[in-house]
Amino acid sequence: MKDLSAKLGLLFPDMVTWRRHLHRHPELSYEERHTSVFVAERLNEWGATVRTNVGGYGVEGTIQGSLPGPVVALRADMDALPIQDEKNCEYASTVPGVMHACGHDGHTAALLAVAKLLADHRESLAGTVKLLFQPAEELSPGGAAPMIADGVLNGVDAVYGVHLWTPFPSGSVYSAPGPIMAAADEFTIRITGRGGHGGLPHETVDSIVVGAHLVVNMQSIVSRSIDPTQPCVVSVGKFIAGNGFNVIAETCYINGTVRSFDVTVRDRIVERLQQICVQTGEMFGADIQLDYKPGYPPVINDEAETERFFRVAGSLFGADKTRRSPLIMAGEDFAYYLNRVPGCFMFVGAGNKEAGITAPHHHPKFDIDESSMLQAAVLLASMALDYLDGYRKSSS
Repeated sequence: MKDLSAKLGLLFPDMVTWRRHLHRHPELSYEERHTSVFVAERLNEWGATVRTNVGGYGVEGTIQGSLPGPVVALRADMDALPIQDEKNCEYASTVPGVMHACGHDGHTAALLAVAKLLADHRESLAGTVKLLFQPAEELSPGGAAPMIADGVLNGVDAVYGVHLWTPFPSGSVYSAPGPIMAAADEFTIRITGRGGHGGLPHETVDSIVVGAHLVVNMQSIVSRSIDPTQPCVVSVGKFIAGNGFNVIAETCYINGTVRSFDVTVRDRIVERLQQICVQTGEMFGADIQLDYKPGYPPVINDEAETERFFRVAGSLFGADKTRRSPLIMAGEDFAYYLNRVPGCFMFVGAGNKEAGITAPHHHPKFDIDESSMLQAAVLLASMALDYLDGYRKSSS
């Protein structure tokens, strides 16, 4: 498709309008009812084949070209986070305690622009593009797996997704072959000791002391039980115990996360967590119960499709702006799509220090450089069309 960037550039004002509307009216994971209606209305208006309530509030739009060819899927997530918006701007969230603090509003706006472009040029399209507007990326078990169960990947030959990423500067794009984002697991530990008077500790089993030792012991997993060339994290985020200054706490609750990129590493961490819980409990005479919940698997890009990214993005934005991504410890349920279909997950820089857009993801003052939406749309559309054109050329 000639002049793709210019054509999408004409839709950039619409992207900004759509994104700001969604930013004012965010919806939490599994509650994206109005967002899905907003998306479906536009897809229907442009003549796409639309399925709603896919895997929850997901929306699947299909643009079928006039010429035969393969099927490519493009995905955007739609949900917001339980965070109070602290930005002072005209498009700040109007929903108390809920905001788009991760860029999903921008993802949705960018994919809507791609949908409009492809719908307007379906007569020259060789193949089919599925547009997957996914709910509940932020909250495990997530919306990707239910959408897949509802058939969104049926017949799909390749899948692509982007994430607007403020740690990277606007104007740049990133990806990497193989693992790129981590498996994101959660663990909860319940320690039961024997409570009592703070002045008579010898008559108790202090669950806080046990928990403190447990947290310190867990830190040896990464430093001493895992190959140091294998990146991983064991982090405790919650430590809850006690009700009074002079009372030995009988119970203690510890909640945390494990991040890894390799299945063997993941299994070894779980094994060591279990051993440390049992042995620390035995040492102090406490009962320790571990509840380990596997989250999203690691995001693993297909080698050939990542090569496509570097070729396509390099021609679009220049080799100096097309970079290899570092490993990112955040999790993403785009992993489930890549487990089923070859594809590539890509990052589009959305930070802008000169404009004061520096807040990290999941922060109350999070925002994006909105020009990144145009870059994301151009990248997604170009990846899809390059795949379709490559198939057509190889078949001719």
